[in-house]
Amino acid sequence: MGEHHAVKRVQHSASDMFDLVAHVEHYPRFVPLCEALKVKKREERDGKTVILADMTVAYSMFRDTFTSRVTLDPEALTIDVEYITGPFASLVNRWKFIPVDETSSDVDFFIAWQMKSRTLGLVVGTVFERAFLKFADAFEARADFVYKRRDLAESPATN
Repeated sequence: MGEHHAVKRVQHSASDMFDLVAHVEHYPRFVPLCEALKVKKREERDGKTVILADMTVAYSMFRDTFTSRVTLDPEALTIDVEYITGPFASLVNRWKFIPVDETSSDVDFFIAWQMKSRTLGLVVGTVFERAFLKFADAFEARADFVYKRRDLAESPATN
C-alpha cells in the first residue's frame, strides 16, 4: 500500500484553492496521468456537492478507468474522495484548505492507495507513486496559472 501526506503553504486563498480542486472536469488539463474525467452525476446534499466521476488514468501501455465519489464541503473547505470501482483495491484522497490570511493558505493533501493486482502494483506502482507525489504541486502550478492570470487581467494598466 502506498501513502502520501503533505501540507504545503501556497500564495492563494483557501477558497480559491478549494474552487480549483473542486472543478474536477479540468483535471485532464494538468493532473499527472489523468487522461480523461467524466462527471456521471452531481447533486447537492446538506450544503455539500456530491459528484460521481470516472477518471481515466494512462501511462505507457497501462490505461484504466476508476469511479469515485467526490464530496465537496465549501463550509469546511474540505474535499473527500471515496473510491468505488476500478484497478485499485482501495484509494482514499482527502484535501483540506486552511486559511492563513486573505491571500495564502495551507493545503493539506492526503492520498493512500493499494492496487488490486500485486503484479500490476509492481509494474505501475512506482509510476503512480511518483504521480501522486506531484499532485499537490500540479494543483499549485495550476492555481498560479489561473489566479495570477486573473489578477493581472483585473489590475489596472500602469504606464
